[in-house]
Amino acid sequence: MQGLAPVWSERAKLLVLGSFPSVASLAAQTYYGHPRNQFWPILSALWQQDLQAQPYAQRLEVARQRGLAIWDVYASCERQGSLDAAIQAAQPNDLLGLAAKMPRLQAIAHNGGESARHKRITASLGLPVYQLPSTSPAHASWTMERKLAAWREVFERHGLLE
Repeated sequence: MQGLAPVWSERAKLLVLGSFPSVASLAAQTYYGHPRNQFWPILSALWQQDLQAQPYAQRLEVARQRGLAIWDVYASCERQGSLDAAIQAAQPNDLLGLAAKMPRLQAIAHNGGESARHKRITASLGLPVYQLPSTSPAHASWTMERKLAAWREVFERHGLLE
């Protein structure tokens, strides 16, 4: 399976990295396309606008304008279903190459544990690296409020709430 292209602009301040798109996301060719994934609801709450009501292309434009870049650590993999634990034969994305195109990049945030396994690579950029709680519906041990607080702290620290 092949992943999705990165969402970025030269003004990106924060790069959020997932692991690999879910089956629902790949089918729709959208980041965080599963209806129960909390990524878009979290961004909606942080930016106080209903991104879920907007067309996908408009959501991406809002993210770019706010200084957010989105990608995954894996470019391709073999996997049955959508669970990170099922990922096999993963091929990494060129994270360092993308970061080099974003001169204002201040930090990297890994969306969940599988993505955070690549902290060694992202830390080599010399930028702050965070592990945020996964927005996946499979990560139900944290409440939405607790996830939102963790995401808010990182977004605030790097000027994405202005």
